[in-house]
Amino acid sequence: MLSFPSKPLAAFSLSFLLFAAPALKPAQAQATAQQQRPTSTPYKGDLSIFEYSDRDKKLHIDRVMDLLAIAPGKSVADIGAGSGWFTVRAAARVTPSGQVYAEDINSDAIDYIKNRAAKENLANIHTVLGDVEDTKLPPSSVDAVLILKTYHEFADPIPLMKRLRASLKPGAKLGIIDRNGNGTDHGIMPDLVEREMSEAGYHRTGKYDFTKDDGQDYFLIFTAN
Repeated sequence: MLSFPSKPLAAFSLSFLLFAAPALKPAQAQATAQQQRPTSTPYKGDLSIFEYSDRDKKLHIDRVMDLLAIAPGKSVADIGAGSGWFTVRAAARVTPSGQVYAEDINSDAIDYIKNRAAKENLANIHTVLGDVEDTKLPPSSVDAVLILKTYHEFADPIPLMKRLRASLKPGAKLGIIDRNGNGTDHGIMPDLVEREMSEAGYHRTGKYDFTKDDGQDYFLIFTAN
């Protein structure tokens, strides 16, 4: 006859479960930690708030486009495009010989940009309804990307940025403009952005603090490894 330890059954069961439960592998633990990074809720309100009159000047958007080598004939992606504020400026910069992909996960934003492009006769704008894990941009389609004040909303940025690499042309530049913050306050610290982008397979080629001149905003430029 088999004999069992005299410890209480509950204690024996707990010991067995603790022994039998597999430990998280480092990659799994890192993924779990990544999923828990604080983020801000994506904005779904009135999109016209992004259209204030001096935003071009405050963000120095022409200098931003210069640094991203956005020029006539180029193909650009505006990820988290919102109202299309940057989309229409990039569309003018690349001229009809270029094109701009306006990507957002909010279908209302996509409809807003479609109507805006039609009203402003910008036939070189193409809207893309993405999701939280995939921008859905065409493969090898863009020379430059700008993520303007939306990176802090990305709940799982590393897989998203890894998938984005397939949409970049060789030598493409990816810019991120955001502000210092803890994730929940519509900002994220630049060192965290750099760590996540490095894990996704990018390296930083530029870092600037001229956007908005407030000491809080920053502009990072990356290229894929």
